Amino acid sequence: MPFAPGTFGTLVAIPLYLLIAQLDLPFYLALVLLGFGIGVYLCKYTSAALGVHDHSGIVWDEFVGFWITMIAVPVTWQWILAGFVLFRVFDIVKPWPVKVVDQKMTGGFGIMFDDVLAGLYALGCLQFALYLL
Repeated sequence: MPFAPGTFGTLVAIPLYLLIAQLDLPFYLALVLLGFGIGVYLCKYTSAALGVHDHSGIVWDEFVGFWITMIAVPVTWQWILAGFVLFRVFDIVKPWPVKVVDQKMTGGFGIMFDDVLAGLYALGCLQFALYLL
């Protein structure tokens, strides 16, 4: 997508999330970890092939970041929407240390890790909201 590729990438992550959300938590976490590992390789390979670090067409990192956001969150449209919005905000705004990782880390790990951190921020917000309810 030429416009807002990270947002569209996160939207594509939602149907896949709905499939893996049916798994028991240990299997969900294992799949997210596997997705991270695969993503490090895919992002490194793709960015090298394109000759651009973190090319906007690389959106696997958004998939994994969103799946991290949704760890142990109820599977309802309201929580999915909240997770989507929070993840996109943290991925776009890049609060510390997300911005530092985005600017300083290179390779597939760097491409993936800033979205992992954004996902953890969003996950923390969702878990806090769940605690308050």
